[in-house]
Amino acid sequence: MELGQKIVKRIFLAIISFLIIITITFFIMNLVPGDPFMSEKATAATQAVLREKYGLDQPVYVQFAKYMWNVLHGDMGNSYVLQKGRAITEIVTESFAISMQLGVKALLVAVFLGIPMGCLAGLYKDKPADSIIRVVSAVGISIPGYVIAAILLIVFSVKLGWLPTSYTKPGGSIMPIITLAIYPTCYLARLTKASILEVLNQDYLRTTRAKGMSEFTVIFVHALKNSLIPIITYLGPLTASILTGGFVAESVFNVPGLGRYFVSAISSRDYTLIMGTTIFYSALIISMNLLCDILYQAVDPRIHMN
Repeated sequence: MELGQKIVKRIFLAIISFLIIITITFFIMNLVPGDPFMSEKATAATQAVLREKYGLDQPVYVQFAKYMWNVLHGDMGNSYVLQKGRAITEIVTESFAISMQLGVKALLVAVFLGIPMGCLAGLYKDKPADSIIRVVSAVGISIPGYVIAAILLIVFSVKLGWLPTSYTKPGGSIMPIITLAIYPTCYLARLTKASILEVLNQDYLRTTRAKGMSEFTVIFVHALKNSLIPIITYLGPLTASILTGGFVAESVFNVPGLGRYFVSAISSRDYTLIMGTTIFYSALIISMNLLCDILYQAVDPRIHMN
């Protein structure tokens, strides 16, 4: 099967996965007791009118059929609670733009710090530099995001007064970016080191050393290139996750991004916004995984797509 046909096959499977995710999310969401209008300060009669207006009084399968029909025609409905009457596509587009600004910066920090840290740990294995990187990585992976966010707020805003607590003020994006970047940076460092150590004793690297190349070149050029498969595998879902905003970072620092809206939508039972953010996030995850499958062959031609 040619590469083009394999890509088409993967795209078809991605679409099927996407539809399954929408279906599961819709029915699980409707299993949760209550509805978006329970929190409304209105009489039971008014709530009944609102349910009828938005079709929530109909059987779940009827609601699902109508929702899928509208989604396939590019209409994800309007917000019920958080931004009443506003189109979900507008909310998702606007909030994603903010999340993406933070996410791209955090992703660049993670890649340009984490991968070199892993290479250095492999280069200086069992030496002080390796020990320091190992400890830093373990700490960064172990501490939850909300704890990191709280520490940053206390130290840099409350105690030192160096950074503003508000995202809208100059420098307000620094702490959210750090919060988003710490875990993937540390994880990439460990993953890169493990991948490099796995290929260090292969024959082609012995040949490279025999040609007189420095150990630095062997690690950072030849070994790294052939260690990229697990790194690319991790970067796919990481990119989708970090671009849509960290739920913790955006909630703690009051960033009006997609992650914060997703959390708020769940707590307020804003069904259409829950579905809209889930659809967008799922599409991004599936697209990144598809891109990773294609990149595998660019990195290592021996890998074939099924």
